[in-house]
Amino acid sequence: MRGIKIGNKTSKYPIIQGGMGVGVSLHKLAGAVSKEGGIGIISTADIGYQEPDFKTNPKEANLRAIGKEIKKAREIAGEDKILGVNIMVAMKEYASIVKECVKQKIDLIISGAGIPKDLPEYVKKTATKIAPIVSSLRCCKLIVKHWMNKYDYVPDMIVIEGPEAGGHLGFKKEELEEEHKPKLEDITVEIVNYIKEVEKETGKEIPVISAGGIWDSKDIKKFLDLGADGVQMATRFVATNECDASEEFKKAYVQAKKEDIKIIKSPVGMPGRAIYNTFIKRTEKEPCKVDKCYQCIKTCNVANTPYCITKALINAVKGNLKEGLVFCGSNVERVKEIVSVKTLMNELVCEL
Repeated sequence: MRGIKIGNKTSKYPIIQGGMGVGVSLHKLAGAVSKEGGIGIISTADIGYQEPDFKTNPKEANLRAIGKEIKKAREIAGEDKILGVNIMVAMKEYASIVKECVKQKIDLIISGAGIPKDLPEYVKKTATKIAPIVSSLRCCKLIVKHWMNKYDYVPDMIVIEGPEAGGHLGFKKEELEEEHKPKLEDITVEIVNYIKEVEKETGKEIPVISAGGIWDSKDIKKFLDLGADGVQMATRFVATNECDASEEFKKAYVQAKKEDIKIIKSPVGMPGRAIYNTFIKRTEKEPCKVDKCYQCIKTCNVANTPYCITKALINAVKGNLKEGLVFCGSNVERVKEIVSVKTLMNELVCEL
């Protein structure tokens, strides 16, 4: 079993913990995953929500929190382990967030929720490596060619997020219907074959990571056998003692049934997979007036949004589920207990 090589570091296991915001994957979870041999990822989405000035100065609160969370995660994981961040392209302060993470010498930036066209501009001549999130071969080719032509930069890693992933999805709503839904296995094979050509052309190793609906050691082995270099998993890491979310948030995963999982229309204009709770049902009938804008997402229109996504995600991670949005992956109904990251990692690699 081979780990994932990022720069001059290699993880023990081919497992990346997906970045989950707001506040679901911060220093406790990311640090623990890296310590146990995976690659822990801190979500930068409204990362400063616990800072005292977040409501009055969200930009500065978020930038300040980035340094704090990375430092704490490194103290848990150790300097020799790989630690990464997830940064959404859709964030209004995207460039500032990327620059701050690079300043903090983060090992890896994974970026999606949009096309990270200019990401190489911020990391050239630094040790930070970058990975775009793609949902199709077409998207992968677009990014690779653009980065190579404009920046002479080849991606350090490719993350494929399929239609079974949690949170915001890079697919049209009709593509997520069962009869039209593409298979992660097929997308993986297409992209692996394409990336092999890029590797031959450039002489650079580019790990390909599959994500979305991956549950256990057998699933991981299946994607490794298809040519992927590793997998990214998020949902299972919520149900861990070290996850930064509240116990109420974790219990929502443990208690979720298959019929509770729905594709919803997010206020930011993208489809997303979430637990269809009373909050979502209520806001579908009657929008929740937004009295404070946190300047988070470029595509959010305060005038006609059904609710403030920042406020809804913060409420959820703090445990106020009656007023909160709970994103999840397609396998959330299979979560039955909360365990330690160490126990989960041992289970995930048992058949590799």
